[in-house]
Amino acid sequence: MKLIFNENEFRQLFSSLKVEKTISGGSVANSIVGLSQLGNSVGFIGKIADDDLGNKYEEGLKKERVKYYYRKEKEIDPTGTCLILVTPDSERTMCTFLGIAGKIAPHDINLEAIKKSELIFLEGYLWDEGKPKKAFEKIINNSNKVAMSLSDKFCVDRHKNQFLNLVKKKLDITFANELEIMSLINARNFSEVVSFAKKIKKIIVITRGSRGAVSINGDEVKEIGVKKKLKILDLTGAGDLFAAGYLHGFINNLSVDKCLQKGTELSSKIIQQIGARL
Repeated sequence: MKLIFNENEFRQLFSSLKVEKTISGGSVANSIVGLSQLGNSVGFIGKIADDDLGNKYEEGLKKERVKYYYRKEKEIDPTGTCLILVTPDSERTMCTFLGIAGKIAPHDINLEAIKKSELIFLEGYLWDEGKPKKAFEKIINNSNKVAMSLSDKFCVDRHKNQFLNLVKKKLDITFANELEIMSLINARNFSEVVSFAKKIKKIIVITRGSRGAVSINGDEVKEIGVKKKLKILDLTGAGDLFAAGYLHGFINNLSVDKCLQKGTELSSKIIQQIGARL
């Protein structure tokens, strides 16, 4: 993942490529759409500008039956954009220009929607010092239950102490891949991750690539393998849709095994197509 801070640099890159699909995405937005497609009642809060991409973003989520709890305004910064380049081996490089998305602030948060929700799912990509941190704190302090994705090792390394505090004291569920969680606690091996998760007695859900996934909640450790013989086209959204499947099981009171199965089912489907939408 490469963060691009200069809008002109991003526009130049954008104009030199043939874009296959334009989708109102983002990590948690992909998960929320997945939850909606599974029949759950969901909403989304995300900062966009009143511009062409912002309008398309809002329309795209509403088409997926996602309630959009945000009033867009004319902004100096444009709607954030992520240009995803997929290579023939199905791996992806994300060139991300956050735009206005990275400036989410406490006044952007719809408290009524937060308080009425059974669970809030936060995105580590948007956690930053200043207004974004205050927005997150406002959400966490008014939520019934809170889940968060660590998003990227880049985010973990940048905010290690703050993320560690969130995982240990504030979050009910943490989603991470193996690299992210090992970096968070400076683990030398995966058994140290398991020991850490058991100790804090919170739900930690870890995707491990070809080794499948594991859910740890206190002394309860459940694992699931990967589906075999898949025709993998694009790994974009694999973690997002895994989280959607797991959370679907969680909010519908399914067993941990069923949560892991649903997560694996959705992530297996998404990697056999281009893009992060089923």
